[in-house]
This record gives sequence, C-alpha cells and structure tokens, in this order.
Amino acid sequence: MTTWPVYGRINGPVVIIGFGSIGRGFLPLIRRHFALDQPQITVIEPSSENVGLMATYGVKHVKAALTRENFREILAPLLAPGGFCVNLSVDTSSLDIMRLAREMGSLYIDTVIEPWPGFYYDHKADPASRSNYALREELLTEKRANPGGPTAVSCSGANPGMVSWFVKQALLDVARDLNIEHDEPKTRREWAALMKATGVKGIHIAERDTQRARVAKQLDTFINTWSVEGFISEALQPAELGWGTHERWIPDHARTHDTGSGAAIFLLGPGADTRVRSWCPTPGPQLGYLVTHNEAISIADHFTVREEGEVVYRPTCHYAYHPSNDAVLSLHEMFGRAGKRQSKQHILSEEEIIAGRDELGVLLYGHAKNAYWYGSRLTIDEARENAPYQNATGMQVTSAVIAGMVWALEHPTAGIVEADEMDYHLCLRIQRPYLGTVEGIYTDWTPLTDRPGFFPEDIDESDPWQFRNVLVHNLG
Repeated sequence: MTTWPVYGRINGPVVIIGFGSIGRGFLPLIRRHFALDQPQITVIEPSSENVGLMATYGVKHVKAALTRENFREILAPLLAPGGFCVNLSVDTSSLDIMRLAREMGSLYIDTVIEPWPGFYYDHKADPASRSNYALREELLTEKRANPGGPTAVSCSGANPGMVSWFVKQALLDVARDLNIEHDEPKTRREWAALMKATGVKGIHIAERDTQRARVAKQLDTFINTWSVEGFISEALQPAELGWGTHERWIPDHARTHDTGSGAAIFLLGPGADTRVRSWCPTPGPQLGYLVTHNEAISIADHFTVREEGEVVYRPTCHYAYHPSNDAVLSLHEMFGRAGKRQSKQHILSEEEIIAGRDELGVLLYGHAKNAYWYGSRLTIDEARENAPYQNATGMQVTSAVIAGMVWALEHPTAGIVEADEMDYHLCLRIQRPYLGTVEGIYTDWTPLTDRPGFFPEDIDESDPWQFRNVLVHNLG
C-alpha cells in the first residue's frame, strides 16, 4: 500500500510493555494507523538496546522490568483515561496489569495471558495449575466478577487471536460449500450451532514456518523467529487441547480439570515433546508439536453446544506447530539436555532471513468435505515490503494487535473480551493487507493417509479423525 488508513485517534497516553521482536515491529504500525499526539508513547523495557529506534519514533523509554512488587508504582502514573496499555512482554502478569489499566480508565490489550515469573517452572505445582486452562479460568473469573468498564482485549495476537477470526470465516465457507442454509450467526450460541450442523469434528491450528537464515544454527544457541523466552515457556508447559465430543479414546496420560468450563484436557508431558499429525498447504502432511495455546481452549469452549446444561457437541481443538527448522533443532538440543536451556538465545530478524514463509491457518476437519485449511501464507519478502523491523511471524502478530486496538477503540466499554467474541469481519479487514495470501484450501488428507505400515499401531480405522490417530504415540 502507498497510502495506509488511519483507523482512529488515541486521546491518551500509550504505554507499551516490552520491546522485543514484536514490540519493535509494532511501533511503526501504531504510528501508521492511529492519530496520536507526541510525545505520547512510553516503552517500558529493561534493556537499552533499542533506545535509538525509540528516539526515532519520539518514544519515551522507562528502563525497568515490571515485577509483582513495582508494577503499580511504575505504571499508574503513566496510564490515563483515553489511553492504551499494550502488553507485549513476557514474565508480566496480564491479569494484574489488566486490572490496573481498567482501574485507571485505560484500554488494554495483550497477545497472551502471561503470569509473573515462576509460574511455568514451579516444580512443586501440579501440571493442572501450570496450564493455560488455569490461566484462562482466572481471566474468566475476573470477567464475571467485574463486567463492563474499560475494554481489555485478551489474547489478540496471531495465535491466540487471529486464528479465532479465521475459524469463523472458515466455518462459513464450509457451511456454504455443504449447502447448509443459514444466516450468519450473531451470538456465541448460534456460532456453535452452525459448527455442529456442519459436522466439524475438530480444528487444528496448523502452522508451518519455513523461514531460514543464511547462517546455520550453532551449538548451545536457541534460535527462533519470535520470542525465545515465550516459546520455551509454552514448550515446557503440559500439552493441552480442547476435547471434542466425538472422541472415543483418551490417552492414558491425559487428565481432565475439576473446575471451570471443562472444555479441555492436558497430557502429562511437555507440549514441545508431544507430536501430532496435521496438514498445511505448502508441505502437505506434517508432524507438528502439540504446544499449549489459549486458543485451543477458548475456541473449543466458544463452540460448545449445551442442552439443558449438558454438553452435546464440542470440537476437539489444538495447536499443531512446525516451527522453523532452526527452532526444531533448538528444541531437540534443549530436551536432549533434560530441559536445560542454551546459554545463547537469538531471534532471527528480517535482515538475517533469506527465504521462507509463515503459513498459519486453521484446519477444520471431519465434515462431509473432509478437511478445509484457511489462513495466511505470508513470505518474508511480503513482510519486508509491508513494514520494517519484523519477519513473517512477527507481522502476523503485530497486525492482529492493531486490529484488536481498532476494535477496542470502537467498543471502549466492553469490559474483558476474548478474541473469539470480537467482530471477525472488522479484525480481518484490518489485518488482511499484512497477511500475504489469505485463502482456503480443501484436502483429502487424513491422519490415516500414507502411514508407513511397517509396525503395528494403536489406531482407529473406523474414524480417521479420532485423536487416537492424530497423536504420534507409542506402538501398540
């Protein structure tokens, strides 16, 4: 685009927490798409590495790491009605900061529900308490206890976030192609009823990152195309998935939750050491990691159908992530060292990456047309053309933050909201210029397709889309 639209005016101070790869990429976009006064943006970041870039954009820098003890003292003077708190950091409690922002009359947005340090690595805590399910239930408790008020958008990144909007568009496409008569749903109940009517059994958040750098990964270095700290944290959490009503088998190492929505289960093993079979357009069949993500739980919950209080339909939903090859090697190295992280961490910048794309979409499966992938196929070259300081992975995230902010400005008193509750038409319209090729593709692949067959397997041939067939598990 030569002329970029301005979507609204932010009439108060903007506070950006964190200035890693996502923060750097986000800064030019907020300047591009919102009218705001200068100096109005403050970045809270413990490192001084990017002070030159901040100065270029007229940004004030507060050199500090927010902690449980100091976050109110640091943030409260910076937040005000009409402003925005944009939390792009790790190791900061999304819920605590969200509460404070709403107390101060400020709008709020983040890309993930993040806890204070120690949550992910507490060896004394049981796996259920270290789950994304537990983090989301705390958010929902706050939402019920304090309805309305200044809008706080939870989990408006690429995933979680954008993929929830993809699910709705993909569902409408499948319903159209199955000739199911319907009006576009307006309520959560109507969306769930439509998914049930289409016969969708489940959803993979199916992603393949093929971005690569000229220099190969070195030993004792964790390479990723986005936050290394963020990836390691979720990689070591228990594998989690929304658990569908069509499932006839549950793994021996699976556990359910005693409280909350009951929409998900977790496995007694880390997500990045748990593999699943899935499909993306470029590679076709692939093995991905069942890394825990908020959207696996929220999507399954939002598309649950209840009758007289009983669950009669729910789709299985989980992440199936094949990160960049360097990130895969980094995971293998880390798990080979019994989870001890490497001494060096590095995020590949747009300047280092010589080729590849991030292909991120949703695979709706089990219906009469088998499976339908809908999503973004964004190359590194397209990302470079659209905006500075970000690769293809970051571009999908930062554009979703912008979309969530636009929605919040248009709905400033909506209270706490999840991406699943937002206007997907608006959000995808704002994001689309940044997403490369956005398309839907049907495939006849199933988890039973082209299995090697050299050894006995514990599978269910009567229904290809049972999780029993998706999970790469021990031989039977």
